[in-house]
Amino acid sequence: MPIRINNVILDIDEDMEMIKVKTLRKIKMKEKDISEFKILRESIDARKKDNIKFNYTVEVSALNESKIINRLRDRDVLLEKPCYEDEFIYGNKKMEHRPVIVGMGPAGMFAGLFMAEKGYRPIIIERGEKVEDRTRTIEKFWKTGELDLNSNVQFGEGGAGTFSDGKLTTRIKDTRCDYILHKMVEYGAPKEIIYKGKPHIGTDILKIVVKNIRNKIIELGGKIRFKSILEDIIVKENKLKSIVVNGEEIPCEALILAIGHSSRDTYKMLYDRQIFMSPKAFAIGVRVEHPQDMININQYGKFANHPRLKAADYRLSYTSKNTGRSVYSFCMCPGGEVVAAASEEGRLVTNGMSYFKRDKENANSAIVVSVNPKDFKDNSPLSGMEYQRHYEELAYKVGGKSYRAPIQLMGDFIKDRKSNRLGKVIPSYKPGYEFSNIKDCLPNYVVDTLREGFLNFNNKIKGFAYEDALLTGIETRTSAPIRIDRNEKLQSISAEGLYPAGEGAGYAGGIVSAAVDGIKVAENIMKEYFL
Repeated sequence: MPIRINNVILDIDEDMEMIKVKTLRKIKMKEKDISEFKILRESIDARKKDNIKFNYTVEVSALNESKIINRLRDRDVLLEKPCYEDEFIYGNKKMEHRPVIVGMGPAGMFAGLFMAEKGYRPIIIERGEKVEDRTRTIEKFWKTGELDLNSNVQFGEGGAGTFSDGKLTTRIKDTRCDYILHKMVEYGAPKEIIYKGKPHIGTDILKIVVKNIRNKIIELGGKIRFKSILEDIIVKENKLKSIVVNGEEIPCEALILAIGHSSRDTYKMLYDRQIFMSPKAFAIGVRVEHPQDMININQYGKFANHPRLKAADYRLSYTSKNTGRSVYSFCMCPGGEVVAAASEEGRLVTNGMSYFKRDKENANSAIVVSVNPKDFKDNSPLSGMEYQRHYEELAYKVGGKSYRAPIQLMGDFIKDRKSNRLGKVIPSYKPGYEFSNIKDCLPNYVVDTLREGFLNFNNKIKGFAYEDALLTGIETRTSAPIRIDRNEKLQSISAEGLYPAGEGAGYAGGIVSAAVDGIKVAENIMKEYFL
């Protein structure tokens, strides 16, 4: 068993080679005595801004590892516990038709890759374009306001996460996370994502990874159908029999629904087919832009812009004393930009995006307020979706009805007055903006909570409530407004053979957790069927 060493500390100006040197000192060994050395994790300790340090966890392999542990008696040095996994047992039912996956976002993509590696040759249905064509279509929308309803920031190969910050952080503890990160490295991501405390790859590198995974799935016998929409499902006696794609009926006994959180027409079709769903809580708010240098200085002090430190991020939360609602930062994008993320005509929504270098002038983050089914019009499973649509329509109108976004200076928002000029923060949003009062496209309880939250966050990050900070409306797609209920076999409780998966089904919240859920669903299918 390898030896795990925690708390190997480097000063900010120490070279990376010192990690091995300090590790060997800590375990009182020479380099010739170890056969393998690996960094498991890196984190930044910036609690003392005049003395920033890097903290590493490393792993070494050597002879007589148990004796070394007993000799050292150091709580930071321990034997890595082996991760035993039960032998995977394939199902005893013959699969008559190839498994079908709807959606090529993280859940669908990794479910597809995993099944392809096991010889199941999945068919993946994706309503949008492959990532190269999708990129051109999105850039055209950002320049002209001409929206493609099926290939945009929400839909297309890679899913909504492809045009985001590419964060790979997750709070779940699951061995599948390691598989996902290692596969990303195998298909083009930098090796550092395996050990960084807050890994990200940015939209530029993520597009390369997505393309390479697609090619691997095809190489292994899988099939991917772009510009293909799931129009209907055929269920008889509570069992899936077939699906309809672009007018074609396809026999299917195992369907992974990895549809993403914005497939509203699919939600409606499933509701009409009496697939059990529940409304769920999510959050809405605005994108806030600050100068990235201001965030760097607040987080890193005199070491701001140090070559060892990339653009600083933040995570903020607060519970309003007046409304009782939580307000928090979401999808923070250091050195990024705010992007148009609409997927329906006449409705406006924003998102945040960064490239790997995170070297743009502005930092941006969604600052959002929790909403729940009690806020929606009725108890219908689709009520949260209609709630989103209502405020997206208002934002579209307030922005001038051309996908120009409503913007407002922070100082004006707090003082409840419409902005009529820009300050020192230049909007990054394309295809344009309209000076507005953001309160005209958000519910009053969200507006009140945001104002209170901004003032609280100013106590945590000096200048957060800076008058020239820029608000761009609105952010509504923080998570799915619906959960497609499933049983212990991860199948829909309404139809055998229907497997809801990922963020769009209400079971994940980010790239890695969605990918993990997709793999779990794929495993359950393989435990049921053999080819």
